[in-house]
Amino acid sequence: MSRRPTLEFLKTEAASGLILAFAAFAAIVIANSPLAHRYFDFVGHPITIQVGAFHETKSVLKWVKDGLMAVFFFVVGLEIKYEILRGELSNPRRLALPVLAAVGGMAVPALVYIALNLGAGGAPLGWPTPTATDIAFALAALAVAGPRLPPSLRIFLLTLAIADDLGAVALIAILFTAKVNVWALAAAGAGLALMALMGRWRNAPYLFYAVLFAVVWGFTLESGVNTSLAGVAAAMTIPLGARRHGEAGVLHDFMRSLHPYVAYLILPLFAFSAAGFSLRGLTLAQLFGPVPLGVALGLFVGKQVGVFGAAALAIGLKLARRPTGAKWAELYGVSLLCGVGFTMSLFIGGLAFPPADAAIQAGVRLGVVAGSVLSALVGMAVLAACQRARAEGPADED
Repeated sequence: MSRRPTLEFLKTEAASGLILAFAAFAAIVIANSPLAHRYFDFVGHPITIQVGAFHETKSVLKWVKDGLMAVFFFVVGLEIKYEILRGELSNPRRLALPVLAAVGGMAVPALVYIALNLGAGGAPLGWPTPTATDIAFALAALAVAGPRLPPSLRIFLLTLAIADDLGAVALIAILFTAKVNVWALAAAGAGLALMALMGRWRNAPYLFYAVLFAVVWGFTLESGVNTSLAGVAAAMTIPLGARRHGEAGVLHDFMRSLHPYVAYLILPLFAFSAAGFSLRGLTLAQLFGPVPLGVALGLFVGKQVGVFGAAALAIGLKLARRPTGAKWAELYGVSLLCGVGFTMSLFIGGLAFPPADAAIQAGVRLGVVAGSVLSALVGMAVLAACQRARAEGPADED
């Protein structure tokens, strides 16, 4: 393998973050303009897909969430598998800090959200919404604000976000699966077994993997289980080994070919279709209600406290070491960037609250956008100041 997949992953994610920001901004502007009806007609437009016995009608937004985002989770699953077997997650000493920080970064935002939603008008069951980190946005913000900061900070952020995504997938599986069609789920399991067996066929055509993935996705959709789990589970069946000596591995081939489409097409389309909300008709009480406040403060306050607090505790107890060459202020700046929940928080928020409740959906989106923007701006300011301090004076150990 000529290059580590992680290096290509970092480069593509950082570049795509800017496109994501533009897509989200465009959605919010259009949703509050004279063209609002066209935007909501587009995201709500029903589309029917029929292939043989498979027949489903969903809105554009639902197809993006249930269909295209399954490919996103497939790519995330590939990255998780690579990192567990060959990358940062395979080294227990390097793994401790980002994983403990990820745990803190999921627990504290949930507690902040719950604390603000226990009273009248609250919705405590929405606590998973501010627990996620958007890899693309966070890496893009770090690349813009601190391009000359130690590379260890980027690996720390990437590893933490991957562990965070793994936790988010677990939450989706546990909390957002209501009724299950056992036969459809068994058929999806059989498809996964065939994908795993095909990994033993060194020269298996990639088209076969694609067809089986589509079969697994279709049965998972029919089963009632969220299709994000189909994406991650399918990724676990992809072999690391190369088809022929001297070539990149099969997993690397899939990552290299799919990741640009995910980063530059699927995620921006999801951001555009999921981020738009209308302020029309919303009262101040709704704008500053417990749900949007819980999400926004969970991301902005909870994430930085949870990530930095858990990291500092792990370092203080000698369970882990600071990222190589990084200072405390730089670690704090990266902790702030972890509050950029955006696409993952929008995805989870869409599952946690009733889709038909326009007011609460608008509140969730407002909270996600506000918390993510605050985290990005403050985190970038801290990291930019750290980079200036490095340029102006000699480095010190603290």
